[in-house]
Amino acid sequence: MTRKTPFSPRTAGASALAVIALVAALAASPVAAAAEPDPVPPFAPPGAGAACVFYDGNRPTLYGEQGDRVSEVQCLLANRRYLPWSAVDGTFGPMTLIAVQRFQADHPPLVPDGQVDEQTWSALWHA
Repeated sequence: MTRKTPFSPRTAGASALAVIALVAALAASPVAAAAEPDPVPPFAPPGAGAACVFYDGNRPTLYGEQGDRVSEVQCLLANRRYLPWSAVDGTFGPMTLIAVQRFQADHPPLVPDGQVDEQTWSALWHA
């Protein structure tokens, strides 16, 4: 009488596929995504590209402000890996200030003062 083993090559392959499917399902679940911190340096989410569509002007944007101009600054900084995507909230707070100053320091002749003026807007758009 021939003895059947419970793990034939066909069964092993099916088991491996089931494990891969389970891992993929868990990775896509909101619970798994919420538990993982933002990567450092931050990376743009899939399909984000360099297009930010909150604001298209160049009015001065300063610490403490809120709104679409701030969201645009944050989006542009996140696309350029100066700010984590979780910080794109429309509020010009300490994380945004530091990110603006780092961006300005990396793009002379900008002065790293943390104020998003016409020159900083231009550099953000064209970086």
